[in-house]
Amino acid sequence: MSYNKTASITAETINPKVKIFDYEPCGEIARHAERLEQEMEKSPGSRPFPEITYCNLGNPQALGQRPITFFREVLSLCDNPALLRRDETRMLFSPCAINRARKIIESMPGRNSGAYTNSQGIRSLREAVASGIAARDGFPSRPEDIFLTDGASSAINLSMQILIRSQEDGVLCPLPEYPLYSASIILHGGTMVPYNLSEDGDWGLEIFEVKRCLEEARIAGLTVRAMVIINPGNPTGQVLSITNQEEIVQFCRKEGLVMLADEVYQDNVYVEDRKFHSFKKVARSLGYDENDISIVSFHSVSMGFSGECGRRGGYMEICGFGDDVMGEIRKVASVTLCPNIGGQILTSLAMDPPKLGDGCFENFMAEKEDIRLSLAKRAKTLSSAFSSLEGMTCNKVEGAIYAFPRIHLPAAAIKAAKAEGVSPDMFYACRLLDATGIAVVPGSGFHQVSGRNKATGTCHIRCTILPGEEKIKEMIPRLKEFHESFMNEFRDRS
Repeated sequence: MSYNKTASITAETINPKVKIFDYEPCGEIARHAERLEQEMEKSPGSRPFPEITYCNLGNPQALGQRPITFFREVLSLCDNPALLRRDETRMLFSPCAINRARKIIESMPGRNSGAYTNSQGIRSLREAVASGIAARDGFPSRPEDIFLTDGASSAINLSMQILIRSQEDGVLCPLPEYPLYSASIILHGGTMVPYNLSEDGDWGLEIFEVKRCLEEARIAGLTVRAMVIINPGNPTGQVLSITNQEEIVQFCRKEGLVMLADEVYQDNVYVEDRKFHSFKKVARSLGYDENDISIVSFHSVSMGFSGECGRRGGYMEICGFGDDVMGEIRKVASVTLCPNIGGQILTSLAMDPPKLGDGCFENFMAEKEDIRLSLAKRAKTLSSAFSSLEGMTCNKVEGAIYAFPRIHLPAAAIKAAKAEGVSPDMFYACRLLDATGIAVVPGSGFHQVSGRNKATGTCHIRCTILPGEEKIKEMIPRLKEFHESFMNEFRDRS
């Protein structure tokens, strides 16, 4: 009997779109860090640092952020309803958590957190999210427009599935970008249309630059369908001004673009002169309703004061789509049956937290404010440390959870990187990791204006501000020592 000995699938025969994109936050630096970690487990003391500090991902609780007590109490009770019938529960859990858990359990299918739910999420939890949005914005929100999702990522992917029909469909995305967007656009067969943020303008968004990119894309034959805006910015840490947001809304309305508003860092704002405003609020304040402009807003419980990345909870609110389109979106959402219930619960709690007068309100607010103040302090400390280094500049971290410093490298360092077949920022990041155990992300992973950087000999890295205050204080001397040594080594070779 003969049979085909050829492998049924190879790197040459997989979907070619998979091979086109990169996701550098979990890329080579992360893999190298894991290899070092395994080496250190086998040979303690083999490296000049005690552990790997993972500053490549926004992963709050892995870096020491404590969970919100109210959230975890409610989750625990929802997963273990039998606890509500035990006398000792009243001594272990707050009345707020007990009451909220009872209410949520009543709304769960079969009163069980292991059941499938409606594909959009449990209605009462969507009502809680809609209530939270309305309270935040001062404008109504409907549970019918809310899709609870497994983090914001799945909502973004779902949006791209709906919007992209072919390679001729384009989506405007900022550079530097969060690489989920380019990856999702590529995988769904579309074309990314990049627009540059202005580093010299505190990573602001300049409408004339977006117009230029839109016009060039249309001349090239693309149908540009949507515009991605990330506010507060990832990886850049800026918070858009209300004036800038109004310009963006008016631009998208005029050009007939769907606004894809990534607002997952809305609770991470650290400067007094900037406030978070949702794009839906800005649009409604300008007098535009759902007949005037289409907006899809994304949020999650991964960042902010929640920090519950592994729970995979999030939502998207869809405004300005017709009933027929909404029906198709529900159909696509139903393919995965439902988002996980734990994430649904957390999302509802984050958008509808304890209120003034609730017994646990003061403790909840104290925990939330402690996290915000600590993050603000860390943002200032880390950005100042980067700016103090030779050849390095770092814009103020106004929001989100990342610093994105620019490094002016000696010519010899760029030459050495080329000799090793890697980009200058990857070369720097690898050397930093090997010397200090600090894992950051090369800025090229966010597709930052590569042409200009090659011309000027500059590059970027992204470093999260999430390690605890003491950890950051311990990191900075190692960072400074490495950077001084690196610059001296390659300056001498130039």
